[in-house]
Amino acid sequence: MRPGLASAGRVYAMVLRYSYLLRGSWPRVLELAYWPTVQMILWGLINQFMAAQSAWVAQAAGLFIAAILLWDVLFRAQLGVSVVFFEEMYSRNLGHLFTSPLRPSELVLSLLVISLLRTLIGVGVASVLAIVLYQYSVFSMGLALLAFFSNLLVMGWAVGLVVVAFVLRYGLGAENLAWAIIFAVAPVTGVYYPISNLPEWLQPVAWALPSSSVFEGMRAVLIDGVFRVDLFWQAVALNAVYLAAGWGLFLHAFQVARDRDLLLHVGE
Repeated sequence: MRPGLASAGRVYAMVLRYSYLLRGSWPRVLELAYWPTVQMILWGLINQFMAAQSAWVAQAAGLFIAAILLWDVLFRAQLGVSVVFFEEMYSRNLGHLFTSPLRPSELVLSLLVISLLRTLIGVGVASVLAIVLYQYSVFSMGLALLAFFSNLLVMGWAVGLVVVAFVLRYGLGAENLAWAIIFAVAPVTGVYYPISNLPEWLQPVAWALPSSSVFEGMRAVLIDGVFRVDLFWQAVALNAVYLAAGWGLFLHAFQVARDRDLLLHVGE
């Protein structure tokens, strides 16, 4: 095998390892669905109230349910990368992993795959319960949902890799970034309201986030029945930059940690 090429077998082995962690722990599986479900129920009740009070919201039944479910795609995708990596650090296993032929890029690929699986489980359960409890199906958006899901997933991956890079570089003291960064994004990403509602000076910041294009696109589909292709490609372009930056930052942080002999001590 030529140097630099990823081994599908080793990536599969790492994904299988992380899958066994899920299969062997019911609390882990339940936790994946718990927060999306709690938030779906809360915002489902808010949505029912707003639908009865606001003509703007009433014309788009399920607007807030769709928003919170899509927001959780971003949140879960980021946690699926960062928290799974933290588990390797808690168990002081990074040094053991990299005495094997495993490459850093293969570890990243395995983290992205397990993040996808965890996100599908967590948000999937909440989406089905939304149908049962509120007679609203986020799947009614059709192919647009796939576009929204994919963009939010990739942005979550990029944020997760940045968090992991900081933790590799500065230790577990930086692990709170896994929650702080993503919630810092929420107010300016237009999850529940249009970007035009933000102060003018903050709107360029919002449009620099792929998630803002996604949520504006979601409202265009639910309220106007139009899929905004321009917003889709804007999110794709930004995600390409962010994912490349996150991947590069992780590889740089890994190299620094290896050069400074930190991999054997990151869990201490």
